[in-house]
Amino acid sequence: MSHNSVSRFGQPLTGIISFFVFLALAMISWFIFSDPRGLVKLFPYPFVMYLAVMILVGLWQHMLFGDWPFHKLKQPVKGVVMTVMNLLLTLFVIHVVFYRILGLGFNFLSQSNIDSLIASGKSFVIAGKSMSLEGLKTSHMAERALVSFVLIGFFTYPVITILFGKWPIRPSNLEQPQAGTAELGWTSLVTLFFFVPFIVPFWGYIYSEVYGASIGMGTPWWGKINGTAHLHWVFGWWEWSIIALFMTANVWRGKPWNLIKIGQPLKGLISLIGVFAIGYLMAIICVKLAPLWIGSDTIAALKSKGDAEYIRFLWYHAAEIAGFTLIPFLIWHHYFEDRSPVKDTDSWSAFAFRTVGVLLAAAVLYIIYYYGNFGKWALGNSHMTSMPNRFIHGESLIWNFWWIIPLLWNDWFFAKWGLFKAQPETEAH
Repeated sequence: MSHNSVSRFGQPLTGIISFFVFLALAMISWFIFSDPRGLVKLFPYPFVMYLAVMILVGLWQHMLFGDWPFHKLKQPVKGVVMTVMNLLLTLFVIHVVFYRILGLGFNFLSQSNIDSLIASGKSFVIAGKSMSLEGLKTSHMAERALVSFVLIGFFTYPVITILFGKWPIRPSNLEQPQAGTAELGWTSLVTLFFFVPFIVPFWGYIYSEVYGASIGMGTPWWGKINGTAHLHWVFGWWEWSIIALFMTANVWRGKPWNLIKIGQPLKGLISLIGVFAIGYLMAIICVKLAPLWIGSDTIAALKSKGDAEYIRFLWYHAAEIAGFTLIPFLIWHHYFEDRSPVKDTDSWSAFAFRTVGVLLAAAVLYIIYYYGNFGKWALGNSHMTSMPNRFIHGESLIWNFWWIIPLLWNDWFFAKWGLFKAQPETEAH
């Protein structure tokens, strides 16, 4: 939150107005780009790929490069320019960096490469039977692989700022864009360090075990840990780790890791282990408790496809449950200014109040989405008919990430323009 701005309408009115403004913007833009009843109809793919990369690129623009080179522009011009640049950079990252540069070495990260192979009419043989590559296109395999890279990046790019205080780039006298470039390089290395063991093996499994056309990548080493070799095991606990990381920077206001009074990078490493522990614990809790409310019909529908499919769903649904916390903790911190009934905003009692509040608000949003069938009547997801179909095909994580884009763009790019105002000079000092 900017230290030289105040809520335009006071609190909690500014927070309430902000919620409905962002909801309206998200609903309108969703109808245009994603809703099957709307204009462009990109739900769920490739919409989710563009959505994921947009947020990641926005994070680079704001958190790594400090809005350079547009940081001196006045609002709302700055916000508009940053948004346009975000869209252009998103297209460049997807269609040039991944599809045509990294794609020179990794077909599984390049949908254009896969589409070219399909167009060439190439096929392969499994157990004496000729197999087509068409399924790689209809299943959006490379687009899904790119999203899995972004999943890792949602954590690894901001973690250096949030837990490591930008070590080892800071403290230094580096200016932009040198500082941002150095941090992008360092965090990309960290991203690769996690992407290779936690993501690549799944795609090795897809191409070697399912399509029989690759022995160049490993297969999931986690298959024997929880009964599923699917990538959704990683999604479940990694998404909760992302939530714990960003709650640290938002409604937790640095707690509990600010209690660690040692230097970097040891402080960051201890905090990192703690965040992963919280993430895995929360995912396990969701996996164990979800069967209590998803219903016997849903469980039977999943188990009819095998126990592995049932376990896969539980881990992915853990990630979806985590997604419902995004709206509450982000708007609570940025637009309700961490309000609580406790006078000391940084006290442990205020920390506990906001934590419980976020979880309760997430539960309410979860109920509205699945039991109120928000995903069908509001978002046009035709799969959400019976309760089993709502849980299995709800795609709530996509909506939750889409909803936060107007909030993040207003905070990151527009400096809360329209909803907050500059603090009078006499009050600022």
